Amino acid sequence: MPRTARFFPVEGYIHVYSRGNNRRKLFLYPRDFKMFLQILDKLKKSEMVKIFHYCLMPNHVHILLGLVKGSNLSTFMKRLNLKYSLYYRKKRTYVGHLWQGRFKCRIIEEELSFIRCGKYIELNPVKANIVRQPQDYPYSSYCHYALGIKDPIVDDSPLYMNLGSTDVERQLHYREIVIGEDADKEFRI
Repeated sequence: MPRTARFFPVEGYIHVYSRGNNRRKLFLYPRDFKMFLQILDKLKKSEMVKIFHYCLMPNHVHILLGLVKGSNLSTFMKRLNLKYSLYYRKKRTYVGHLWQGRFKCRIIEEELSFIRCGKYIELNPVKANIVRQPQDYPYSSYCHYALGIKDPIVDDSPLYMNLGSTDVERQLHYREIVIGEDADKEFRI
């Protein structure tokens, strides 16, 4: 019996996450992270989605994306996970499911939830004790927003653009939101 189709808004923000099967590591070497990011960059253009925040953890992936008219989240995630699975299997002669079931997602409807979700995504490596500071983790969108290091995968969040009138102002406010004293609000998935 086929699975029930999931329905998503025609336009809107969605936090998607996928985990390795049995919490298996998806990325073993830097080249694996880079390959996933290359696939993500290519697909975001062909599938007409906007990537606002992301973080590739060793055994799971978080993406906060924007759907635009004409984009299809299920098709995007299917192609993303399939293309990376094919790469992974070829490199490792791996047999079986790489991903643990279908991707999970949460529709983000409020501005505050959007900000908290981006923060949650980018603080994942810190919370997992992989790094002490989010800027030390190379596989997330944090440095794009907080330090102004351009990341071709990231589409500037409309909310980020409202944080200040200059790049420096926006970066400062963003760092305060994510790692400042008032950054204690949690986002739950």
